[in-house]
Amino acid sequence: MAVILFTGGARSGKSLCAERHVATLGPDPVYIATSEVWDDEMSSRVELHQQRRGPEWILHEAPLELCAALNATDGAGPRLVDCLTLWLGNLMHHGRDWRTEARALMDTLVAQRAPVVLVTNEVGMGIVPDNAMARAFRDAQGGLNQMIAEMADEVTFVVSGLPMRVK
Repeated sequence: MAVILFTGGARSGKSLCAERHVATLGPDPVYIATSEVWDDEMSSRVELHQQRRGPEWILHEAPLELCAALNATDGAGPRLVDCLTLWLGNLMHHGRDWRTEARALMDTLVAQRAPVVLVTNEVGMGIVPDNAMARAFRDAQGGLNQMIAEMADEVTFVVSGLPMRVK
């Protein structure tokens, strides 16, 4: 079992790098999607991701119940969780305690038999947001990323489509 984290800025190429990595881990890849589709623009983004991946991927949607999705798919093949940033946003939007959910995720990851590759965003590399809600999200994302990176077997930072292994 392995926990592998791909991180980087928005549109850095981290999802594509993560997809390619999952393809090296075995057959029957599982894509655990955390997005909630609220509008046509998001629907178009999801469709582009699906077309890029192709039909060999098994889709499992989990905008909130990520631990349950990981447990349900364990043993089905290597999994790609795309992405922790959307999952965190969903948790906060629905008023759930992200720290409790993050601890449960870490416990779940340790218990997995099949590899799990997670994608996340580095959101704290720019200016300090001008409002409390955005700062709370930035701080939570940084905390979640640190928790997962610490326990991950590998961490890769993606810049302009180029993966750089940092752990």
